Amino acid sequence: MTIDWRPTADIETLRDRARLIAEVRAFFAERGVWEVETPVLGHGGSTDLHLVSLSCEATTPAGRERLWLQTSPEFHMKRLLAAGSGPIFQVARSFRDGEVGGRHNLEFSMLEWYRPGLDLDGLITETDALIRRVLSSDPGSLRRRRYRELFRESLELDPFHEPLEALRRLATERGGLDMAAACRDDCLDLLISLVIEPRLGRGGIDVVVDYPASQAALARRHRDPEDGEWVASRFEVYLDGLELANGYDELTDAEEQRARFKEDNAARRVEGLPEVEADERLLVALEAGMPAGSGVALGLDRLLQLALDKDRVAEVMAFSTPRA
Repeated sequence: MTIDWRPTADIETLRDRARLIAEVRAFFAERGVWEVETPVLGHGGSTDLHLVSLSCEATTPAGRERLWLQTSPEFHMKRLLAAGSGPIFQVARSFRDGEVGGRHNLEFSMLEWYRPGLDLDGLITETDALIRRVLSSDPGSLRRRRYRELFRESLELDPFHEPLEALRRLATERGGLDMAAACRDDCLDLLISLVIEPRLGRGGIDVVVDYPASQAALARRHRDPEDGEWVASRFEVYLDGLELANGYDELTDAEEQRARFKEDNAARRVEGLPEVEADERLLVALEAGMPAGSGVALGLDRLLQLALDKDRVAEVMAFSTPRA
C-alpha cells in the first residue's frame, strides 16, 4: 500500500496562509483586541442538537475523567470575559465529528472574538472590515438580509407562520428526503441550505439577521418590529454561497443559559442522540457576571479558501483529516 505523506496544501499556499493570519493578528492589534489561548479539552461539550462533539477519557488529578474536544473556544473565552479580560480574540483549533467535505474538516481553525460593550451592528461592521482585510479583491457591498424576507423572496412563504405540514411537504419535495415527521427548524434549515444559501454572497457580502427565536443558541432574543414575533439577536455572514461567520448579541443570563442547555439535551433524547455534559463552569461564570456585548465565530479556513481562490478547505490546510 502506498501512503501519501505529503501536505494537503502546497508549500506556497501554506506561506500565504501564514501571511494572511499575520494580517488577522495585525487587524486586532490595531483595535486593541488582545489574543488569548484557551484549552482544546474541557469538562463540558456543546449541547447543540446539530453539532457532534468528540470526547476522550483521560487521567487527571481527579482520576479518570471524560473530557470534550471543544467545538469552538466560546465557553472558555466567555469565562475570561467574566473575569474582566475586556476585548479578546483567538485563532483556535476546533473539532466537530462527522463534518467532512469540501467545506468541512473534523479539525479546523476557528477565529473567534468578543467585544464587551459593542452592539450587533458594530460587530457586523467590524466583521465586514476583517473579511475585506483578508481578501485579495473587493467582494462588493455589504447587504443586510432579513431571514423572513429571504424565504418570502425565494419560496413565497413566511417561515414563522407557514403551517408545519406545508413546510414538511415542501422540504420533502425540495430535499428528496422524508421530512413527514420533521420539526419546523429542521424543515427551515433544509430549505435555507438547499434553496437560499447557494444564492447568498453573490456580488457582495450578505449578512442574514432576525433568525427564528428557536435558533438563538447562545444569543439574546428581541421582538421583530414587523409583528412582535420573538427573533434571535444574531447574524450569519455569507460570501460566494459560503457561510463564513456567526455572530451573537451574547446571552449573559445564567438561568436562561441553563434552561437552554436542558432544552438542548431534552431534544437530543427525543432524537435518540447522546446527551452532552453542560459546561457548569460557564454557568457559574455567567452568575458572577459577564459584561454585555457581542461576539462572532468565523471559519478561518473557509475565509482563506476564498482569499486564495481554492476549491476546498483541504487545499489551505497542511494536513486535512484523511492525511493527518
